[in-house]
Amino acid sequence: MHSKATAMSKAYPPNTKIAYWSKDVRKILPGLILSACVAGLAMLTSKSEQLILGATWLEPLVLAIVIGAILRTLWEPHRCFLAGIGFATKTLLEIAIVFLGATVSAQTLLSVGPELLIGIVTVVALIVPASYFLGRLLGLPARMAILIACGNGICGNSAIAAVAPTINADSDDVSASITFTAVLGVGVVLGLPLIGKLVGLEAVQYGILSGLTVYAVPQVLATAAPMGTTAIHIGTLVKLVRVMMLGPITVVLSMLAPRLPGKEQVADAATTAKQSLMPPLFILGFLAMIGLRSADAIPQEALSPISTGANVMTVISMAALGLGVDARAVMAAGPRVFATVVLSLIMLIGLGLGIIALLAM
Repeated sequence: MHSKATAMSKAYPPNTKIAYWSKDVRKILPGLILSACVAGLAMLTSKSEQLILGATWLEPLVLAIVIGAILRTLWEPHRCFLAGIGFATKTLLEIAIVFLGATVSAQTLLSVGPELLIGIVTVVALIVPASYFLGRLLGLPARMAILIACGNGICGNSAIAAVAPTINADSDDVSASITFTAVLGVGVVLGLPLIGKLVGLEAVQYGILSGLTVYAVPQVLATAAPMGTTAIHIGTLVKLVRVMMLGPITVVLSMLAPRLPGKEQVADAATTAKQSLMPPLFILGFLAMIGLRSADAIPQEALSPISTGANVMTVISMAALGLGVDARAVMAAGPRVFATVVLSLIMLIGLGLGIIALLAM
């Protein structure tokens, strides 16, 4: 009996799991640290923009990808970095998306009013498929077309980053989508006030247009500011409702992902069916966090740290994406991506003005 117990202890050492876990940590640590360093440089650069230029024109998400891609072009990381870069690109991003759910509350929906709520949902429901088919018409791969469509229709870089793992998008697709969408997003911030004045929009109307078309919440604040406090409040509210569409959109995309062209199809039909019906775990976690936030189950004092943590992890993930980017592939897709984003923005602004006229707000 004693000898049997001794044999079992040799076959299954008590610290095996800890040893394997430590080995995995050591394996991903170099690449994770490298990605974090690139992300830190991107955040410092963004702060420098604010100090020198008085505004942040390129967000840390974009700067992280650009800096990572430049580093990757000049230097090919040793294979010891690859596991950590892969971890940051996928797993860390999925964790960040789960945390992002805590920043969204269903109560926001109730504060908008049914007519405007239907209008916002209609705009997103129309612009996402329209932008996708436009991208495909211009020759973009299916996954890149989806990324641009979601970036334009929902919340820019954050939507692209959240949707990418759902549809198994390549690093090159994500980088090109975020880079060109972000640059043109700055153009929207600068040009939308001019459109508002030319069309003769009032504060509430201009706030709605800002919330429907501008990508990031800080950009909405900057865009709506020329029309005063009312425009800022309405624009922010509309934008937050638009962000909430990310949940339903990602669930739908997770069901469609196995059927998208451009990747190897899953051979097992049963596995494909199961994947089609079951959203990824991180999407379920994202929706669960929205539910907890809506039920006031997350302490108010925890919301700010959770939001900050989600942002930091997302920037690190984007840095890792940049470190895996083939700059030549991004530049090759540039003209088609540029055209898709510009035309999608024109459609989005047109839909926004149409909703405003229809609601007579």
